[in-house]
Amino acid sequence: MLELRKLAVTGGLASGKTSVCRILQELGAYTISADEIVHQLLSPHSELGKQIVEIFGRDIIKNASFDRKKIAEYVFADSAKLQKLEQLLHPTVLKTIQQTYQGLLTHNPPLLFVVEVPLLFEISAEDWFDAIIVVTTPESLARERFKIASGYPDEQFVQRSRRQLPVEEKVRRADYIIYNDGSMDHLKNQVKTIFQMLITK
Repeated sequence: MLELRKLAVTGGLASGKTSVCRILQELGAYTISADEIVHQLLSPHSELGKQIVEIFGRDIIKNASFDRKKIAEYVFADSAKLQKLEQLLHPTVLKTIQQTYQGLLTHNPPLLFVVEVPLLFEISAEDWFDAIIVVTTPESLARERFKIASGYPDEQFVQRSRRQLPVEEKVRRADYIIYNDGSMDHLKNQVKTIFQMLITK
């Protein structure tokens, strides 16, 4: 039996990473999202949550939950706080991903283990994976998608993009590149081709 391969999906802001992961899941891959893990970890009552409150103060808590928009306002205005938050979150997220992978090995492993990691290169997590897909899309399209999905103004797109590696650098370091610049069928065909290559190698 082939080893369960570990695939990271990354790319620029609003490039279509989640759509690629959804297609891979439909094809038989197990998918997990670093952002979703962060959502699960962000409880004010957890040990991690208490440390986050120490950094930002109690006004980030709303209705017994973290106000993610308030946290975003803080971290994108203060790079030191952003760095502290990432130092808390990233090791825990990576540990959760690795534990999930190990758990799958003992129960009818899927065809492929896929992780959506927006900041893969920025947190130096790429070496754990067997292959990396970078999803890229024209900036004008990414900006529009970001505004529609998040409700944030255009300057937030610029601000968040600046803290990521340039897309050109991500593409240079990719094993596979998906160009999300056309129809959904065009996207699906690219994903299917890469999926078949990965499960038969």
